[in-house]
Amino acid sequence: MKITVIGAGNVGATTAQRIVDKQLANELVLVDIVEGVPQGKALDMYEATPVEKTDVKVIGTNGYDETANSDIVVITAGIARKPGMSRDDLVSTNKEIVKSCTASVVAKSPRSIIIVVSNPLDVMTYVAMKTSGFERHRVVGMAGILDTARFRSFIAMELNVSVEDVQAFVLGGHGDSMVPLARYSTVAGIPITELMSKSTIDRLVDRARKGGIEIVNFLKTGSAYYAPSSSAVQMVESIVKDKKRILPCAAYLQGEYGIKDTYVGVPVKLGRKGIEEIIQIKLNADEQAALEKSANEVKELIGKLKL
Repeated sequence: MKITVIGAGNVGATTAQRIVDKQLANELVLVDIVEGVPQGKALDMYEATPVEKTDVKVIGTNGYDETANSDIVVITAGIARKPGMSRDDLVSTNKEIVKSCTASVVAKSPRSIIIVVSNPLDVMTYVAMKTSGFERHRVVGMAGILDTARFRSFIAMELNVSVEDVQAFVLGGHGDSMVPLARYSTVAGIPITELMSKSTIDRLVDRARKGGIEIVNFLKTGSAYYAPSSSAVQMVESIVKDKKRILPCAAYLQGEYGIKDTYVGVPVKLGRKGIEEIIQIKLNADEQAALEKSANEVKELIGKLKL
């Protein structure tokens, strides 16, 4: 298994490190346009493998020749948000970055599966799919896992329980329009609606929606990378090991949930072929309306692209 991570910033480098630590690849290639950065970080990672007993070859490069015949490509490249910026503010700059990276990926690894992490996530995943020409099951966005992880963390903090016992579901676009489903969220199988008041749930939902900018405001000069990298690697692991996990990911819908021609977060089965099935769960009228509103916001941004 050969995996390429594009972007050697905090998200990309941490993603690469987690892939190496979990031994999900025989060879990992870290790509970045900044001379010396991917080479230095890759060498540092590789020098840790004798200590960690992780037999993975790690290569850093500024080009794409070394990425040839990758099975999975994770795209993290793009500018990060700064305080006061929305994800939407990143569209024009990151569109060109993701488009260029994807074209290079296709030229060297035409049979790969692409996982997009760059923001604004749903729109950038659309850019990658349209640029690559790949089937929709081979281009998937990392969003719902991160949003769900944040929601689960806040639930565990509020109830003072182990995060291991908390399960949650988040649909929709990544960011302010995401749709956390409280009635599908549980603690040891108990719906959170039985454990918390509606006002408390609403407060946690709002915090989950703003989870990314909360960290941006703390860091001042950067954005989140520990949780995003863990979320991306969970997807990588499900594909590499053909685990067929049901995970919330950004998928290109063609009629599912009554939505067409856009990427939006929904539960999918992730296996060796990428998205092997889009799981359709029953939504009530309010949930369906919120999901459609979220999808329409993504469509509106996509409509501004010139691909």
